[in-house]
Amino acid sequence: MKLKLAYGLSGLTINLPDNCDIIAPRFIPELPRIKERLLHSLRQPISSQPLHHLVKKEDKVVIVHTDITRATPNKLILPIILNELEQIGIPQSQITLINGLGTHRKQNHSEMIELLGKKIVENYQCLQHDPDNQQFLKPVRTEGGNQALIHRVYLDADVRILTGFIEPHFFAGFSGGPKSVLPAIAGTEAIHHNHSSRMLSDPQATWGITRGNPVWENMLDIAQATRPTFILNVALNSDHQITGVFAGDLEQAHQQGCQFVKDNAMIKVNEPYDIVITSNSGYPLDQNLYQSVKGISTADQITKNGGTIIIATACCDGLPESGNYSRLLASSSSPTSLLEKLSVSKQVIQEQWQVIKQLKVQYKADVFVYSDGLSDEQISQCFLLPCHDIEKTVSTLLNKYGSKTRICALPQGPQTIPYLDY
Repeated sequence: MKLKLAYGLSGLTINLPDNCDIIAPRFIPELPRIKERLLHSLRQPISSQPLHHLVKKEDKVVIVHTDITRATPNKLILPIILNELEQIGIPQSQITLINGLGTHRKQNHSEMIELLGKKIVENYQCLQHDPDNQQFLKPVRTEGGNQALIHRVYLDADVRILTGFIEPHFFAGFSGGPKSVLPAIAGTEAIHHNHSSRMLSDPQATWGITRGNPVWENMLDIAQATRPTFILNVALNSDHQITGVFAGDLEQAHQQGCQFVKDNAMIKVNEPYDIVITSNSGYPLDQNLYQSVKGISTADQITKNGGTIIIATACCDGLPESGNYSRLLASSSSPTSLLEKLSVSKQVIQEQWQVIKQLKVQYKADVFVYSDGLSDEQISQCFLLPCHDIEKTVSTLLNKYGSKTRICALPQGPQTIPYLDY
């Protein structure tokens, strides 16, 4: 059978055996009259007053948005919010947009235009979060005694609006909601605590779980302490079209969005597979191998011990070479020794969370990487196996596992989260 994997901007078509199971999210068409639906969500939100009742003409407003590694349709969402604020009488000079980078790299000018549109970049103050710049960080403390440094401009605003999109997340349960504060605009120490080995080792820190997940609970605790005024989150289909809009109260709107996504993206599987082919949902999510650990983790949910995962990820941005992900993987002679080292270390190294998740998968299964953006040397450096031809690799694996080989494909990668239910 022919199958198109979400890969880069154009996709990747491959031939797979006819007995290959295809696991994909239920396709939901784009909401009709989407601009009207977005505006309606601002005026009739979930468990909140309408946005125009929460803002006064003299208020300073901050809007947090996702960065270029996320598929949030910022150029569609943000103008709706900005136009509503303009109708209220808020001048552009009183509105600041913050790129919620967490520990990701800053975007250059052309990337910011790609992300937000030229009109927004040229007419509004657009800041890029820096988790290490103490000048722009300010402490917050929760009722339970937790504390974190958060972007000062956000905290000092009269109105704080969080935007994003909701999809299953491999250790935070779901994206969106409180993730727009922690890690998006938090200081490095708070991010390291939230992404520490101790937090990630909890079995509840996984796909599709919020309540009882220590990572998500910590995110929510910190986010609530910043007193966000309003959120606007969306759900997307495989074509990156908006299928659901969830606006209003941080916790209630996000919970409704999570349930909507769970109902459509999480799929029960009765038995694990020997071979799982996956992607990282295409551009912009497969820009680098660091982000593509999510696609690997997705496949791991339904892979047998001793099985094999094949991921197709374009990686136009490489590993990337910046940051600690590639450095950590190059610092040890084997995945086992590195995982042991990171698991017992009290020191948290930036980006170790992605390395830990990757190594845990490799403890269980072989992982092949097909990528136009990575060399064999780069792939091998990360303890992964280069793949130049997915069809030939599958053929070799079918001979290895025998006549009863179970094989499946996740063409949309982590937009589908399969889980075992024996």
